Amino acid sequence: MDRVLVIDFGGQYNQLVARRVRECNVYCEIYSYRTALDVVREMKPKGIILTGGPNSCYEAGAPTCSKELFEFGIPVLGLCYGAQLMQQVLGGRVERASVQEYGRTEIETDGNSPLFTGVPAKTVCWMSHFDYISRMAEGFTSVAHSKDCPVAACQDLSRNLFGIQFHPEVLHTPEGTKMIYNFVRNVCGCDGSWRMDAFVEKTIGELREKIGSGRVLLGLSGGVDSSVAAGLLARAIGKQLTCVFVDHGLLRKNEGDEVEAVFGKNGSFDLNFVRVNAQHRFYVKLAGVTDPETKRKIIGEEFIRVFEEEAKKIGAVDFLAQGTIYPDVVESGLGGESAVIKSHHNVGGLPSYVQFKEIVEPLRYLFKDEVRKAGLELGIPEKLVMRQPFPGPGLGIRIIGDITEDKIRIVQDSDYIFREEVDKALSEYKKMTGEVASWKPDQYYAALTNVRSVGVMGDERTYDYAVALRAVRTTDFMTADSARIPYEVLDTVMNRIIKEVRGVNRVFYDLTSKPPGTIEYE
Repeated sequence: MDRVLVIDFGGQYNQLVARRVRECNVYCEIYSYRTALDVVREMKPKGIILTGGPNSCYEAGAPTCSKELFEFGIPVLGLCYGAQLMQQVLGGRVERASVQEYGRTEIETDGNSPLFTGVPAKTVCWMSHFDYISRMAEGFTSVAHSKDCPVAACQDLSRNLFGIQFHPEVLHTPEGTKMIYNFVRNVCGCDGSWRMDAFVEKTIGELREKIGSGRVLLGLSGGVDSSVAAGLLARAIGKQLTCVFVDHGLLRKNEGDEVEAVFGKNGSFDLNFVRVNAQHRFYVKLAGVTDPETKRKIIGEEFIRVFEEEAKKIGAVDFLAQGTIYPDVVESGLGGESAVIKSHHNVGGLPSYVQFKEIVEPLRYLFKDEVRKAGLELGIPEKLVMRQPFPGPGLGIRIIGDITEDKIRIVQDSDYIFREEVDKALSEYKKMTGEVASWKPDQYYAALTNVRSVGVMGDERTYDYAVALRAVRTTDFMTADSARIPYEVLDTVMNRIIKEVRGVNRVFYDLTSKPPGTIEYE
C-alpha cells in the first residue's frame, strides 16, 4: 500500500493535511519532526509533506530537519513554514516580511507546475505568514506569486521538491484539494488504493490473527467510535468479544434501545452483549448537583464503578478493546510515544483485576469521517453511524442546574422533536431540489435551561421551563456559526415542543457563534 508521511512542525492544521491526503484515497500518517530519518526511510513513503508551524525557521531553537530529508529521492512538499524551512535548509533565505499576509489572498500561477494542473491561473488561497522567502535555494524557481509575496509557490523539478507559502488543506483555499491531489497522485505516483472496504477486510483479518482464541472486553458507550470498533471485532472474533454497555440514563431518547437492537441478542452481530441499566444509581449520585464539572466527575466515576462490577463478573480477559481514533493518537503525542500515553488515558480507572495482556485499537489510524464509512461497510445502521457528536456525560451537561428524572424526560422529548423536524425538513428539501440545504447544521440538539417563566396555556397560568435549541455549522468543531434554520421549521418545532412536552412553555433559539460561546452549554 502506498503511503505519504506528514511531518508535523507544530501546525494547527496537521490533521487536516492528513485528511486531505486520505480524501485522495492515499494512506497517510503524521509524525513529529523529531522522528529519526532512519524511521522515515524504513517506512518507504512515496512522498513527504511538511506542515506549517508557529515559529520562524531562522530563529535559534526553531523546529528543523536535516538536509538529508530532501536527498531521499522522493517528492517533498512544504506548506507555509514547511516551504520556508525547505529553503532555509537548502541554502535559501527567509526573512520577516514588510507586508504580512493573513486570510484570503489571490495568487497568480505561471502554469508551469504539476501542482497547479487544472487550477485557474488566478485563484484564491488562505495565507497565514509573517515571514517570506526572500531568496530561493539553488535550483528552485517561483511558480506562483501574490501582490505582496513574490514566492507564493516554488519548485525544483529535478529533485521533485515543492514549496507552497499558503495552506491548501483548508476549505478557504477552494482549489487546495486539487493541489494536494496533484502532488500525491501525479507527482508521487500513488495509486489511490486506500479505500474503506479494503481497510475493513484487511483489519478483520489482522484482528483474527492477533487475537487468535483470546477473549476481548470492550466498553461500549453507544457512541460512533466504540460502536464501529465493536462491529469490526464482532466480524473478526464473534463470541470471543464481550461488550459492556452501561446505560446511565442520560442518553438521547430511545438511544439505549437502539444500541441494544444492533448489538444485543437479536442484532446482526454475534457477540456477548451485556446491558447494564444503571439509571437510578446515577440519578441518586447526581441529585442536587448543579456545578457542571462536578457533574462530569460524578458521571465519569460512576461509569467506571459500574464497569468494574460487570468486568469482575466476566473475569480474566486477554485483550481490552478501545475505540481510539487517529486524532486521539495525534493529540496524545507523536514519534512512538502516543501508544503508551493514549492507552493509559483511555483505560484510566479500569480495575486491576481485569487482567489483559494487550490493548486492541482497531480504529487507531482512522479519522472520524473514515470511522463512519467503516461502520457503514460493516452494516451498522446509518442512523447509529451518522449521528451527531454526543458528549461523554450525555444530557447531564445539557441540563442547566440540578438533574432530575423529570428534567431528563423534558430534554429527551424536546431534543427528539427538534432532531425529527430538522431531519424531515432536510429530507423534503433534498427531494424537491436534489441538493443538500445550505443551512444544514452539523450538530443540533435541545437543552434545558434553568429558566422558568410565566405562560398561558388553555386560559390557565403556567410557570414552566424554557428549552433552548442549538444548531451549528462547522468544519472542525473548533469554531462554529449558528445554523440559519428556516423560520417555519423553528416555528413547527416550537409548537410541537410546547404542545407535546409537559413542563415547557417557552422555546429559545441560540444564535451564539463559537467563539465567544461553546457548542455545548456546560
